[in-house]
Amino acid sequence: MTQALRHGRASLAFGFFAQGVAFALLVTRIPAIQDRYGVSDALLPVFLAAVPILAGVGSVATERLVKRIPSGRLLRWSQPVVLLALLGVGAGERMVELGIALAVFGLAVGVLDASMNMLGVSLQRAYGRSIMLGFHAAYSLGGIVGASLAWAGAHWHLALWVSYLPVVAVLLPAVLVGSRWYADGGGGEAADQGGTADGGGVVFKALLPLCLVMTFAYIGDSTVSNWSAKYLQDVLGSSEQLATLPYNVYMVTTLLGRAIGDFGVRRFGAVGVVRAGSLVAASGFGVVAVAPGAWVGMAGFTLLGVGLCVLVPQTFAAAGRLFPGASDAAVARLNVFNYVGFLIGSPLVGALGDAWSYRGAMVVPMVLVLVTLVYAKSFAPQPDRYGGGHERPRTADVGRGSNGL
Repeated sequence: MTQALRHGRASLAFGFFAQGVAFALLVTRIPAIQDRYGVSDALLPVFLAAVPILAGVGSVATERLVKRIPSGRLLRWSQPVVLLALLGVGAGERMVELGIALAVFGLAVGVLDASMNMLGVSLQRAYGRSIMLGFHAAYSLGGIVGASLAWAGAHWHLALWVSYLPVVAVLLPAVLVGSRWYADGGGGEAADQGGTADGGGVVFKALLPLCLVMTFAYIGDSTVSNWSAKYLQDVLGSSEQLATLPYNVYMVTTLLGRAIGDFGVRRFGAVGVVRAGSLVAASGFGVVAVAPGAWVGMAGFTLLGVGLCVLVPQTFAAAGRLFPGASDAAVARLNVFNYVGFLIGSPLVGALGDAWSYRGAMVVPMVLVLVTLVYAKSFAPQPDRYGGGHERPRTADVGRGSNGL
């Protein structure tokens, strides 16, 4: 393995980590943001929905931009914009300033998410073995660090800009320096793969199963992030303090699952890991739905972290294998369904909980995750054979290294 690839892998992992920190610092301080700007409860969902919608726009734009600008260069400049927009959210005073900062954050996040997964897919191809879960493990670790920093800021009653400024001051120069070593493993450029394809050689009908899996995975993820605390406290009768734990447990198990997940893919193959993850996640929702008390519910959320953690990274990797000559376009389109799932998940569970019951509402994401089993074959190796004794020789052209991105 060349030194350029090793450096590229480490620097990209740090980029994932930094994004996890930034996103956690935003979403975990929503109540403080609402208080700072005087955003009403009726208006808050509009602001919250705008971020993933604009992120989807950014992801679509990335598909077109990457035809002219290498994904590493897009990542290099979108990440500082995300960090500066986060600081803008904390430093503004008027609601219009919040709207502008969140709009910039959303658009830049869409470019960032798409471009960093493009690079991850290309590096996995170059390595010839599964490494995508490791990148997403770094993101999970960043999320834990960001949430911990947010807790500290809230605990010490720090102003938002005081909480955000030191983080941005440290991460911004670090990501700029780290971006010097981004390496593209090659093969991501749009190329006609034959057959009936829309622009960029991507046949949407072939990509659709992966888009559905991505949507279902993020419906499950948003259910945990938005409803776990309320569910434990209001449905299972936990204390307010205990109700804060499920999401933390979920994030920790997500980190641990992703940290070892690549070894599972190499040993059992992507299809086996995705099937196992789907079954474990569905079991977690089932346990949550029938839990007699808070601690059993906690066990269910723990299972959810173990199961869901493998689905998103493997979905991106599968898109890269399905369209080896147009993986950038495939990843950009697939990334849009990240935000679709996020937008659908929380309102869906809330509406079902109000109209029916929150226990019953947990059955819906359980069924959707189980549907992933129908599409598991879409994760089978295509030209690149990762895991199961099918790793290809570890050779790659990394001509677009630190100076070319």
